[in-house]
Order: sequence, then structure tokens, then C-alpha cells
Amino acid sequence: MTKFYQIAVNLPVLDSVLTYKSEIELSRGQMLDLPLGRRKSQGVVLGEVAQKDLTFDAKKIKSIIGVIENSFIVSENELSLYKWMSEYYHYSYGKLIFDCLPKILKRPRTPDFKTGENEDLPFELNAHQQHAYGGIRDVLFNGFSQHYTHGVTGSGKSLIYLSLIKDVLNSGKSAQFLLPEINLTPQFTSMFESYLGHKVFAYHSGVTPSEKYNIWKSLNENSEPVLLLGVRSSIFLPLQNLGLIVIDEEHDQSFKQTDRCPYNGRDVAIKKAQINNCPVVLGSATPSFENYYNFSNETAGRNYYALKERVSSGHMPKLSVYDARDRFKENDPAWPLLDETLKDIEAALEKKEQVLVFINKLGFSSFVQCRSCGHQFKNESCGCDNNLRYFKKKNELSCSHCEFRMPLPDKCPECASISLLNKGFGTEKVAEVLKGVFPGYRIDRFDRDEITTTKKLNEKLSSFHNKEIDIMVGTQMLAKGHNFERVNLVVMLGLDSMLSFSDFRSTERAYQLASQVAGRAGRYSKESKVVIQSMNPEHPVFEIIATHSFTKFYDDEVALRELCYCPPFSRIVMLYFSSRFREKLISTINSVAKGLQTAAFKSFQDVRVLGPAPMSIEKKANQFTWAIMLKTEDINQLHNLISTFEKNYQPVSSISYKIDVDPQQVL
Repeated sequence: MTKFYQIAVNLPVLDSVLTYKSEIELSRGQMLDLPLGRRKSQGVVLGEVAQKDLTFDAKKIKSIIGVIENSFIVSENELSLYKWMSEYYHYSYGKLIFDCLPKILKRPRTPDFKTGENEDLPFELNAHQQHAYGGIRDVLFNGFSQHYTHGVTGSGKSLIYLSLIKDVLNSGKSAQFLLPEINLTPQFTSMFESYLGHKVFAYHSGVTPSEKYNIWKSLNENSEPVLLLGVRSSIFLPLQNLGLIVIDEEHDQSFKQTDRCPYNGRDVAIKKAQINNCPVVLGSATPSFENYYNFSNETAGRNYYALKERVSSGHMPKLSVYDARDRFKENDPAWPLLDETLKDIEAALEKKEQVLVFINKLGFSSFVQCRSCGHQFKNESCGCDNNLRYFKKKNELSCSHCEFRMPLPDKCPECASISLLNKGFGTEKVAEVLKGVFPGYRIDRFDRDEITTTKKLNEKLSSFHNKEIDIMVGTQMLAKGHNFERVNLVVMLGLDSMLSFSDFRSTERAYQLASQVAGRAGRYSKESKVVIQSMNPEHPVFEIIATHSFTKFYDDEVALRELCYCPPFSRIVMLYFSSRFREKLISTINSVAKGLQTAAFKSFQDVRVLGPAPMSIEKKANQFTWAIMLKTEDINQLHNLISTFEKNYQPVSSISYKIDVDPQQVL
């Protein structure tokens, strides 16, 4: 008997729910192969449609091809989450589902899932930890609730998480632990596998497609209690009988996806907890401004717990800010490290301690310039027109905004001079300088250029923990959650560039990053030090970092946020328009902006329409990008205005647009 079904189709259009017919009975959540024009697509069954309710000729409705082999059922809770995301982020429902699902494999490898060793917990919670743990534990099995653990670096937040997760698993429910980046996974996997007596699944970009498929399949078909540990994409895995979600380092920008659907994994996790009627716990030493505003005021049932002291023998490090203005002579072999910084490093090494050196840039130099004619090597091939970074080990110039790479020429293409000058610095340059200054010590790098696989990540961390590396030079990968026993000195370079960004969150990001990096020092010692070299040593953020006072930062920042009508005092949506043709782009986005202003004036008067304006880097990968900003306190008016735009916008050839709700960066 022929039946008709609504199916969410993998289509990049907003209205991606189409009607198909089938001779076999289908169930909600089944994954199907479908005909779509002259090609084949996939879809997920949403429900049956009675023939009398069809609004068009049933004879024109196409038949499904069949159920996808080796696929699984998308659960009711998952469909609810995808539906909410589709509506909130204004993204195709069908495409979103298939963006999030793993690749379906016909012959996956046999999985080897580890079960935890269930060792006794080797610690007792201190009074601050017990207060937070007890407050959450009291409502752990009472349905949805929201909690924030705000603890200084080294205050033992992970021990609270571990205790709560152990309680949840022992009750027969599953738990999910969200991390911002892959480099934290090995540390937490080891901890959870030691002290939990259940399966621990790790899910991140280093997991093979076969392993991802097997994890998804196992969770889809089994209801036994497990811990799922992973980065933002793991939030979509189908945990049954979910009892708790924990989001560590919730402030981190890595939770925000920038391509495809620009969702925030932290916010999706909160919604998932609500749908599954279980508690969600967020944690950070440097909370996102909006969450601190909401949780510290305990608005809308949110609960806040402060942990102000480090556990065990750890003490907060002292801060020294060294003035780097006019300190270097041309061709100084120690550049960019000051003499006093090198003395601090030498003193730490003589005490058999290890040192971390942080730089927020990769490579050997920021750009290369001809000494004779001043020519700079730029990415002219795809129109980015951005300076190319130099990587000395690979003898390669590369663009930080696209995939362009090229070997460094032997001479200037303009004047044929062989005298080329490296300007600026990155991790590779600093590591080379340190090797020259401290030839008897082992110096290594911890950045994306060096660490390309999970295996390399584990090896590098193991070498550092085993004191096979004396000085580790790295990017912000160093900042997040690592416990290094012998590190009592952290050096930070290049923080000034973060403070100069034209973004209302620039000071917040600089403060968060500096505090997180500084937090690697002194976790097991009474004396530790953080050194920051700066061209702007009087900047007020350094005083806040020195006092380890988030409330001082918050009090200074909150007045500015309210004055400029920025989150948490408003909600923001960015509309980005891109094209190869600049004049056509500007004409189109100006027309869109006028239409939005007219609509806002007539029907959505609480929404401010700002722009259009070019991005700070207007051209990347041969595409110009301009943006319109929408701001309001009324989230419903904001979504309704966006929906009005989507219904009325007539697509223009060669111009694409993207909607970014709650953006992390604005221009």
C-alpha cells in the first residue's frame, strides 16, 4: 500500500522538508536514499502524511529509493534538537542533520571500546569543592537545571566533574563531557578511564571514520551507562538515558563553529540537557562575559559556585610585565626575547624546572620583505592580498586565511635582490632563538604546525610530563586545562596584538587567554611567575591579570558593554554577504540593508540595523565579504526580522550570504 511521508532532505535550502511516497512502512527517524531531480540525495523520515492532506497531485510525488544500509534511527530527542537548531540558527533542517551525522560505512572495523578501571577516588573534596558538588548533587536527579563552577586555574573543577559523573553512571544513566579542543582529550580520557567503572568513548577529529561510526552505532543501539568525552561535534551523538552534561572551559571560542551552520556547541549542549531533562554544568576560570552576568546574578534558575583557591600546594603566580619599547637593536640575536626574560628562564632551568613560552602566532616570521625595494610577499594568486607567513623548517610561505602555499623564492621577484628580511615572529622563530641561547637544554614546540595527529599530541605531552623537554614553545593550545607539575615560569609574547582588535570582545579574549596561560604556572608550588613582554605595559588588563580578579575585569567591562549596547545587554545577529565582484556585492548588500531598515521601522522597531561595512580583512580566498549587524534586546523580534529577510530576499548570482546568530566575532 502506498503511503506518503514528510522527509527532511539533505538540501542547502531553508525549506528542506519534502513529501515522498513509499510502498514499505517507514518509521520516524529512519534514514533514506531519495531521488532529487537527476541526482540522489538522503533524508530522514519526519512522519506520515494522509493523502487527503496533500496540497498537490499525488501522482507527481516521487518514490523513495530505500532505507540506507547500515544506518540507524535518529531518535525523537535528536530530531527535536536539530529542529531547534534549524529554527534558531536559520539553517536547513535536512542539511543540518546530515552535517552532524557520521559517514555511514558498509564494512566498519570491529570496535575496541575500553571499560574504566573503577579505582577508588584518591582525594577528598575541600570545602569549596564540596559546596559546589553538594549543591549540584542535591538536584542531580531532579530534571533539568543549570549550574556554573567558576574556579581559578588549579582549583580542582575537574574533580567536581569526576565526582558528579561517577554518581550519574552508578545510577544507571549516561553522562556527556564537552571539551573545547582535541589537545585536552588525552588528559581527561586517562583520568576518567582510571576512576570510572564504565565505558568511556572519546570523540574528536583524531578518531577515525570507522571508530566514529561504531561509537554512534553503539550509542544508538545500547542503553548501558557510558561517558561520552568529546569536542563540540560530539554533542550530536545519541546518548540514551542521559543524566548529565558537563561543559568545561565554556568560554572557549572553539565551541563556536564558523563554517556550515555556525552553532555554538555550548549553547546546543544546554538545549540538549533541557530536551533530555537532565542537569548541565558549565565551568571555567575565565567565564564568558554573558554567562558570568547570567549565572552570578542567578537569573532564571541558574546556580553559581565560586572556587577562589587552588587545591593542594598550588599558589597563584606573580606577574611581571616587562616594557619592550625601544629595547632591541637591529639584528639582535636574542630578539624577540628581552634580557630579563632570558634571565628568568635561565633561573628556572637551573632549578631543574620546566618553562612554557607562549606566542599567539605560528611560523618563523609574520611576513618577508625585500631589503632593496621593499617588496612584500603577498597572496596575490587568489586575491587575498594578505602577507604570507614564513615557515623556515619547510621553507614555505603560506596564507593564514586560505590554503595557499608556495616555496620561498631565492630572490625578490621585483628587483632580483637576494637580500630578504623576515619581519615579526612566531613559535618557530622563538624556539630557534632559545636553542641558540640555551644549547644544553631540550626545546620543542607545541602548535598545530608540529602536532598534526592525536598520536603526535600524546607523544609530545608524554615527553613534557616525563621531563624530556625543558622549554615548550607553543600557541594557545598550551592554555587549556593542562596540569604541568614542574612548570613555575610562563612567558607570554605577542599579547598586544589581541588588545588592538576592533571587536568589543578583544579585551575579554586577551584577559581570558592570558589568565589561562598564566594558570599553567605554580600548580604544585608556592612560588611561580608569569612574564609578559608588552609594548603597552600600562594597559589596565595587566593589573587585573596580576590580581587574579575576574570581578575587577567584569566591573570595569560591564559599564562599557552597557554603554555600547553589546551582549549581555543585547542580542546580535550578523549577516555576511560574499562575492568575487566587489561592486555587485556592495550594491546588493546596500539594498538588503535598506530593506531591513524599512522592515524594522514598520514592524520590528526594537531592532537596530547597523551597516553594511566591510570585514576587517575584506578579501579572503578571492571573495570580498561585507556584513550587516542586527542588535536588540527582543530575541523574538530579531528572529522574526531574519525570517522576513529570508522570505523576501531574491538570490543574486555570484553572491552568497550566511546568517550568524550570537557571533563570537563581529567584523
